[in-house]
Amino acid sequence: MAAEEPNPEDLEIADELIAERRAEAPGETPEDMTPWQRPITAAIDVLNYRAGQLIALLMVPLIFVVVYEVLSRNLDSILIDAGFGGLAKALGLGPTLWVYDTSRMIAGVLWMAAAGYGLMRGVHIRADFLYRNWSDKTQATVDASLYLLFFIPSMIFFTVVSAQFWWLAYSTGETMQIDSAWGPLLWPARTAMPIGGFLLLLQGIPEIFRAFHKMGKDRERVFVRALPVYLIALVWLVLAIFAPDWVPGGEWFTDLMKARPGLDKATIGLIMLGAMLFVIFIGFPIAFTLIFLAFVFGIWGANFKLTTLLMTLNTNSTMLNDQLMAVPLFVLMGIVMESAGLMERLFSSIQMIMARVRGALFIAVLIVSTIFAAATGIVGASVTLLGIMAGATMSRAGYNVQLAAGTITAGGTLGILIPPSIMLIVMGPVLEVSTLDLFRGAFVPGAILASLYLLYTLGRCWINPDLGPILGEEDQPETSKYYGAEVALICLGVLTLCRIFGMGLGGTFGGVIPFGGLVVLAIAGAIAYAAYRNLSVLKIVLPIGILFHAFMLYQSLSAGIAIWPIAFFAFIVLLAFLARPIYGPDAAENFRFSDLWDEFFAGLMPPTILISFALGSILLGFATPAEAAAMGAFGAILLSVVYRKFTFASFFDSLVKALEITVLIMFLVAASNFFGAEFSALGTPRMMTEMLLGLDIAPFLILLLVMALIFLLGWPLEWVPIVLIVVPILLPTVAALDIHGLDRYDLMVWFGILVAVNLQTAWLSPPVALSAYFLKGVVPNWDLKDIYLGMMQFMVVQLVGLILLLIFPELVLWLPRVMGG
Repeated sequence: MAAEEPNPEDLEIADELIAERRAEAPGETPEDMTPWQRPITAAIDVLNYRAGQLIALLMVPLIFVVVYEVLSRNLDSILIDAGFGGLAKALGLGPTLWVYDTSRMIAGVLWMAAAGYGLMRGVHIRADFLYRNWSDKTQATVDASLYLLFFIPSMIFFTVVSAQFWWLAYSTGETMQIDSAWGPLLWPARTAMPIGGFLLLLQGIPEIFRAFHKMGKDRERVFVRALPVYLIALVWLVLAIFAPDWVPGGEWFTDLMKARPGLDKATIGLIMLGAMLFVIFIGFPIAFTLIFLAFVFGIWGANFKLTTLLMTLNTNSTMLNDQLMAVPLFVLMGIVMESAGLMERLFSSIQMIMARVRGALFIAVLIVSTIFAAATGIVGASVTLLGIMAGATMSRAGYNVQLAAGTITAGGTLGILIPPSIMLIVMGPVLEVSTLDLFRGAFVPGAILASLYLLYTLGRCWINPDLGPILGEEDQPETSKYYGAEVALICLGVLTLCRIFGMGLGGTFGGVIPFGGLVVLAIAGAIAYAAYRNLSVLKIVLPIGILFHAFMLYQSLSAGIAIWPIAFFAFIVLLAFLARPIYGPDAAENFRFSDLWDEFFAGLMPPTILISFALGSILLGFATPAEAAAMGAFGAILLSVVYRKFTFASFFDSLVKALEITVLIMFLVAASNFFGAEFSALGTPRMMTEMLLGLDIAPFLILLLVMALIFLLGWPLEWVPIVLIVVPILLPTVAALDIHGLDRYDLMVWFGILVAVNLQTAWLSPPVALSAYFLKGVVPNWDLKDIYLGMMQFMVVQLVGLILLLIFPELVLWLPRVMGG
């Protein structure tokens, strides 16, 4: 089956999940659309467009309140430790009660109220690998039918029930009580549920009219003639459910909904699962499919009251989930960093540094993609940006197209795994484990995969130098005679500063002077800069640095013999040996740090500092993922200001893009939670677990079957439906397995990372993988077949990494256990 190649102009690089966004401007309608439909379509489009623009601005106060909480709490702690508790009290510093609840209510309103905007912009995800191969007329017919049968009824149910839920909170003065120390009123946040549902319902009307226009006039007339009958049936259905006394047959319908099913509930759940797979693979937006099926089968298997209760409670809990609050903030951080142009400077500098090494551009791509993954977690942006930066240079340098394409797409997929991964944030509540532990668990596997990609590319270049030749003279930088000493000294300086930074985070200098970690790091940075600029200072500082590392080795060995401190010090000694030309008689004439290092640090330091503080604060437990995301977004905004890339227009555009991605993910999270709650209430997961565990199959083989299923589903589906629909179905079975002697919590963390690594295949598995189309869109002279073949090579490399994680779970669990005490 060949997939139709999307138009590169329609690709939106800000999000891997949005393959084709609607091209026409809001309010713009086709000239040949039926006249009476055009003003209705335009008016509703503009309404949702303006609503989305206003709602996007809520990200600004969301960032502000979270940053305020982090700074207030940490400054209070620092001042108290330094003996200035009175000053902290006078400034009103310290932990707050209101920020936690306020921030998660804002985050919930953000995506719920903008659901209609998301549909208007065409960003709700669908499994369209079958849909895209149909004719326009068939697509339009299916869309119109499913909107009329699925979308409109389910959105009416959602809007009415959520309005009742809001009225209950408003009339009783309901407050947050279970997980809130502040106890604010709930009704302001819950207002977003009926408003968002109503705007979403309204937007369904233009979508139906667009489908009518797309299917052609003859078929449109058939649908239009049937509309009066449809509307009468729809009104009767709604009244029969919510006001049965008002319509004939209402009481009968109420009794029908209360009737007990002839089938047992678990069997109804299996039918529900089959219906879900069938409708999803037709190509209708997944979130709306899940909501409708959950309503229908929930009423069939239980009753209307329980079904609506599960719907409102699950939507409300998703809105107020403090872990998911990090999603819009990390997305915004990545988009702002992308627009600031930091990655281009970093790539060009690494390319120049490695210019004399075979496969230099492969190295540059993988290093930049790893850093960009840690900064954004957005695959589409990574692949597109890397293709723009490296594609033309690789072609000009004679690099093998397949290996080049595979390197770019594989490097771009690291954003799925390396923290702060949006997928891991979403997966945490699904697995009922801490997102913090998932981040820690993903760190080593991410480094392993990046290393495997690097070893594979360099190994291929070593066997066949023609695959990645040394760059031509026009791409070679000007350096000193002792370029090897330059590289060794830069590596030595960076490693030393990183070690001091780590000691500061660990509190080594905190008891010496106030703000000890920052002060010592600033002094070390000033000394390093002086050595970088002056050869005489460098000659003095180098032996002092060696003595520092020798002292750290002594400290480590005093606690017991360990191989890593010895190996690290041996590497430091090797670097110092390579730097010995600076003491030669001709050093003053022939040694200098090349200008390329200025460009390197200008590109490296901003994202490194941002990642260190955002990601480091998460891994060390100093901040929650949501707090670190807010600080990261705030830092990215400051960096764009410093680099003179900030404009209000571009920032507003970044807010809107972040809102679109957030709506896409979070609405599907809420829909899948509702579907999963109904599915679990029917008892089907328990039945499936008992059936599988009753078979005479080893637990490890069952896990391999689960991994194989996820691997196969990764070809046609994106990670979102797999994580939110498939994983919860399989979770009870996996949780019951006895593998490697792991307890349930460790098993879930390990399983989560296995799923994350496995799901990278969604980006490396042709012909559906969007990575290929993103790359083809920016490097049009590369054949799609070569891109596919390159991606499949790295899919095999990725499977090697997955096998290592399956055999050695400590690769995942070591860091969470060490950092979690």
